[in-house]
Amino acid sequence: MTLRIGILGTRGIPNHYGGFEQFAEYLSTGLVDKGHEVFVYNSHNHPYNSNTWKNVQLIHCFDPEYQLGSFGQFIYDLNCILDARRRNFDVILMLGFTSSSAWGWFYPQQSTLIFNMDGLEWKRTKYSKPVQKFLMLAEKLAVRFSHYHIADSVVIQSYLKNKYSIPSEHIPYGAEVHTNEEESLLQEYNVTKNEYFILMARMAAENNIEMILDGFHASNSTKKFLVVGSVDNKLGRYLVQKFKDDNRIVFTGGIYNHPQKIHSLKTYSSLYFHGHSVGGTNPSLLEAMASRASIAAHDNPFNRAVLHQDAFYFSSYEQVKEIIENPYRNSQKMAMVNNNLKRIREQFNWDNVINKYEDFLQRCVMERESRSLTPQPPSAGGASYRGYRTPGKQE
Repeated sequence: MTLRIGILGTRGIPNHYGGFEQFAEYLSTGLVDKGHEVFVYNSHNHPYNSNTWKNVQLIHCFDPEYQLGSFGQFIYDLNCILDARRRNFDVILMLGFTSSSAWGWFYPQQSTLIFNMDGLEWKRTKYSKPVQKFLMLAEKLAVRFSHYHIADSVVIQSYLKNKYSIPSEHIPYGAEVHTNEEESLLQEYNVTKNEYFILMARMAAENNIEMILDGFHASNSTKKFLVVGSVDNKLGRYLVQKFKDDNRIVFTGGIYNHPQKIHSLKTYSSLYFHGHSVGGTNPSLLEAMASRASIAAHDNPFNRAVLHQDAFYFSSYEQVKEIIENPYRNSQKMAMVNNNLKRIREQFNWDNVINKYEDFLQRCVMERESRSLTPQPPSAGGASYRGYRTPGKQE
């Protein structure tokens, strides 16, 4: 079955921002290669302003975020939704819900609505209490107004089942195994192979960057620690000031549009620290696994669901210090790296992910069409055994 698919919820492709945009790149081009007609919504001020990219059709909608701040995201999402109402899509795939589910009453009901439910956004400590409450409401609205749901993590899948009594399809993100590392690229950062630690993240409290750096600062290591990410926010400026006297800690700023450099820094590091504690299957973690990095990860169900026993886990700065000073760490490194690489090739590769999305989207459309032809008595809460919902039904 050939589908006409609209992908909403990102700032657009090609990726110039983050995880969902990277995901939209791979998914849209993969589905086009399989013969589907795919449209991705782009912000009007996206640096790429053509109407197609690798045979994916791009729809540019007005995005006032640069004028209004975060509130502009709501206007952008509304503009995308209103445009989608007249496109006659078979499927609308919504990536995330934080600023779109508020417009649930405007979703085009002739299309099959599928939400990728992302992580537990309301748990992110970077948000104020009122914003966290709104995000909990946004999550409920996303469940209420969609037909089907996708969870990128088994932890999210379990959460949706326990909280909302709805089934969801577990489909993770993917990553490509990288083999184009270049040791000379380390020279720019004055480090050498296996003689530095690294983390790459946004400066956000839930990424536990301060905990990681506290542990390193307290250690007796003589290696460098590269902190890759923009420090142009309150937490970033605070961390730069706090650790300014430790010349081992180097804030590099963000590294953009240079995937080979990012991959090389991960590959040649002594240890890659992943402090993310909220969300589902984190794309940056998969990228580190695909780069053959040895990983130290914050100890939480999301990270353990991906890494299993193939990482060094921490939940305090003391444990970070112990990991850094552990003289036996390197003896375990190769087995962990190989096991994580095997997971990327067998579980988290893009071909598998795209195949699963195609299969699920087709099944959802076929089921919804069969239900429209053969009326079915609604079950409690409006959900069927496969997850089909009548949007607007209250849980």
